[in-house]
Amino acid sequence: MSRLSTLSRSIDGRVAIVTGAASGMGRATSHLFADEGAKVAVVDRNSEGVESVVREITDAGGTAKGYVADLADGDAIPGLVDQVRGDLGPIDILINNAGISLPGVITDDHWEENWIKSFAVNITAQAKLVRACHDDLVRNADGRIVNIASTEGLGATKGMSPYTASKTGVTGLTRSLALEYGDRGVTVNCICPGPIRTGMTAGINDEAKNKFARRRVPLRRYGDPEEVAQITLSLVLPAASYLNGAIIPVDGGMIAQNT
Repeated sequence: MSRLSTLSRSIDGRVAIVTGAASGMGRATSHLFADEGAKVAVVDRNSEGVESVVREITDAGGTAKGYVADLADGDAIPGLVDQVRGDLGPIDILINNAGISLPGVITDDHWEENWIKSFAVNITAQAKLVRACHDDLVRNADGRIVNIASTEGLGATKGMSPYTASKTGVTGLTRSLALEYGDRGVTVNCICPGPIRTGMTAGINDEAKNKFARRRVPLRRYGDPEEVAQITLSLVLPAASYLNGAIIPVDGGMIAQNT
């Protein structure tokens, strides 16, 4: 029996850059994309983590190559993309996942330093990666960009202004790029993870996690990295060709809850 649907749900053979890929959501995304047949560029500043993720993927029969890069150094980004292109081929999918979480009350001595670092990694690097991948993404009018923000981009937590402002900027960047790329067939969407069990939340003890989740999250638990990665995969499928400029919370319903 022939299929009735016409749109593909396969990313087999497509080249994907995943930043912040040595751990957490980036690692889970790299694994999932490789499981689905993509050729994955694993990008992170943690060399041991990069090597580990690449080894895990290749041992499982997938295709991945590692790249150690500090995305705060924006001048290095075009060269990084050139390396990926030379090794794996033109880029089809860009997952801007790398991020840092630095606290900052505005009167703190280190507030300005944390502000500059947060914007460099959390939003400026995303924009520069898009610029560096531009020609590849538009070549077949089917490129996919997913920017990872945070529920901090939809609300705010006291004492986190560098992080909150930079992640709010990611949602605005996503909407702007969705308009710029719309007539080129490239979709640009954003995921806002809520409380997820990653390196950023590793310092919070389980009792505090559980208390927060019971009080604030309708699903009453923290999420797992793969639960975010699965939504990321959905956004980059060829079949997701009419989803553009979306800001999607993956937070167990936290933002939907008033109290």
